[in-house]
Order: sequence, then C-alpha cells, then structure tokens
Amino acid sequence: MFPARSDLVIQFSHVAYQFEKQFAHRNMGIRSYSTWTPAETKSKIGDADIIVATGFWQNTLLEQAKKLKLIQVCGAGYDQFDVNAIKERGIRMANGRGVNANAVAEHAMALLLSITRQTYLARDAQNNKIWRGMNPDILTREEELGGKKMLVIGAGQIGAKVAKLSKAFDITTTGMRRDISKIDPIFHHASPMKELMAEISKFDIVVLCCPLTEETKDLFDKSVFSKMKKGAYLINVARGGCVVEKDLIAALESQQIGAAGIDVTDPEPLPANSPLWDMENVILTPHTGGETRLYEDNVLDILVENIRRLENGDETLMNQIV
Repeated sequence: MFPARSDLVIQFSHVAYQFEKQFAHRNMGIRSYSTWTPAETKSKIGDADIIVATGFWQNTLLEQAKKLKLIQVCGAGYDQFDVNAIKERGIRMANGRGVNANAVAEHAMALLLSITRQTYLARDAQNNKIWRGMNPDILTREEELGGKKMLVIGAGQIGAKVAKLSKAFDITTTGMRRDISKIDPIFHHASPMKELMAEISKFDIVVLCCPLTEETKDLFDKSVFSKMKKGAYLINVARGGCVVEKDLIAALESQQIGAAGIDVTDPEPLPANSPLWDMENVILTPHTGGETRLYEDNVLDILVENIRRLENGDETLMNQIV
C-alpha cells in the first residue's frame, strides 16, 4: 500500500535546480526538503519515501534508503543507477525522458546557426568594438541552410524535434536508430544504425542526440570522421562519451570536418588543457542544452503523475524504468 500524502516525504537532490520551491506551488500536502550536496543527500536519504535526483545519486545510498519507494530521475539518462539492485529492493523508478526535448532540440539548432551565421565571431568582434566590412572571400562567408542534408543519430523525441525545426530551414533530414519502425514520420528519410558508415558521407550536418550505450560509446572515432563529407558540421547534444575527443580534434585540425557545436564532453567539466577550448571552428556550451526556466516544472509533471499512479495502484509508471 502506497502511503497517504500526509505521510509521504520527498527529497529533492540537485546542485542548482529549485524543485522544492516549484513543488510547493502545487499544494499537494506532501512534505519535502532539498539537499544540495552529495554528502547532504547521503545523510538524509533515510527520511525519504521518494527521491528526485540524478548527478547526486550513488548506488551505496540504497543501504540507507530503508523507506524509499520511488526514484524519479531528473533527466533521461540513468546509467549511474543500478537498476537490478533497485528492482531487488522493490523500489520503483522512472526517468525524465522528454522533459528537455524542446530545449535540447532548440539548443542543437542554436549551435548549428551559430556556426553557419558566425554569430560567435560577431560577438568577439562586438567585444573588441570591430565593425567588420564586406567579406570578399566566398569560402569564409556565412552560410545558408536551405537545401542541406542532415543526419540525426538518435531519432527519438529530441531527434524528431530537431527534424521539425529543420524543416523550417528547408533542410532534408534523415533519422537514424536501431529500429527504424520507431522513427517519427517528421523525418524525410529513415535509416538503421548499421548503415552509419555507408551513409554518413552524404550529409552536410550530423546531429548526435542519442543516449550513451555500449553501442554508442566512442561511436564517432577516426574511422567515422574519415567517412564524413569534407567540411561537414557535427553537433553533439547527446553525451561526450559518444565521441572520441582526440579523433574529433584531429578531424577539426585537418578540416576533414568544418566545425563542431558541442554541449557535452567526456569528462565534464572539460579540462582546461583540452585543445577544444581554443579552436576557432568549435562552439562549446557547458552541458546547458536542457536547462530552461521550465525544467523543474517539466520534471515535476512526471513526478506528480507517478505519485498519482502509485496511489491508484497502477502497475505502469510514466517513463517507467523499474
């Protein structure tokens, strides 16, 4: 029997997000508190029936989490959670798949537009109070997106939204995932992952928005970069581990690929000695693609729905993992 709301306690564990504050606006009659560090999370986990967390999660917390009934993961990724151990303890678990789909897709397009419209160079010029004159060099001017071909690897919710946005720019999109039957019809074309090496040379733009799995770990290495269309752009809003950094750097330095927009690295934060910091044909953002003013409420919508389902004895959770 799931506890009554008056007996429930929720622990919100995140370094920055204001879950507790936003949850209070919902007036659900459920007690909650926040923890802001891993140590604080560990010290208080024993009081919680529900934890909302991601980066602070450690599987050793399970030994102390005697009351825990539900883990609501803040984001889509949950590779740090020991799913089998959680299941063995009878704890339910759901992730935040979809909470940042709009944001990440928009971020991917922002990175792409920054590259093609050279807004990063314009900002540098603004900071130095330089008004650039007309550019006589055709090859170094800004670019138009109309008519270009885009490959989206990881054609799920985020990928489909990238494709939808790309249509407004007259970009032809191909979605790629293992099971092409699950690819949204918003894409012009669909292709299975096994065709990556055969297909990648056709595309002007490659967008990574896939989860980090055994299949996608180090997916983009020197063999893949060597097959990419000369001067193509890579946008990575997936996980840093999907790309071999040294091979990316080599591809950028040799101009095998024209530029990269990167929101994720491996490790994070990106070490200060990484060459990526100083490369003119790289735009870096610090894994902020999914961070918007709506993030907390998007996660809380899933949490509230899952509380409702558990209260009603439903067997299936929204975004269920366990």
